[in-house]
Amino acid sequence: MSPTAYPLTWPHNIPRTRNKAASKFKTGLPAALKNVRSSLQLFATDSGKKVEGITISSNVTLGVDRPDDPGVAVWFTWDGMSVCIAVDRYPKVEDNVQAIYHIIDGRRTELRHGGLHIVKATFSGLLALPAPPQHRSWAEVLGFHGWNTMPSKEAIEKAYRDRAAKAHPDKPGGSHDAMAELSRAKQEALQEIGS
Repeated sequence: MSPTAYPLTWPHNIPRTRNKAASKFKTGLPAALKNVRSSLQLFATDSGKKVEGITISSNVTLGVDRPDDPGVAVWFTWDGMSVCIAVDRYPKVEDNVQAIYHIIDGRRTELRHGGLHIVKATFSGLLALPAPPQHRSWAEVLGFHGWNTMPSKEAIEKAYRDRAAKAHPDKPGGSHDAMAELSRAKQEALQEIGS
């Protein structure tokens, strides 16, 4: 997976947050972005290992600073590891960016007090695993991409039925592959919401 700054490239191995939490951060987006960049530079200095290929990915674009999906993912390479720190806990993009800054700062604290091996162990859970080739997310397949809340079981079932009517191999333009992708998406969506 090659992360893009826009639109949001969310790692497939990190679940999305269903219920957003209130934030007490008072940091604007430019300051939060600066905090993340400077903390990554300091982390590189502290660890003696380069941080390269930084991509801060979100749905913020020119004219849209309050997207429906406020998630943010910071992708980078450190000591040969492809890492992604992704946060969508808060309803504002700048709060999710600031949360990422605090996560990186936490790794710096681990480095100072626990050493390099502790940080490597921590980062192993944040490895940016590539998505399977051409595997679209269930949200994209079912038409929920960009929603800021998780759909209900009923909404997932309805989206599946609506799309199955067009994707079925007996329909013009339908195929076995399209139905298989749709079925997989429905199953993944229901698993993620706990149904």
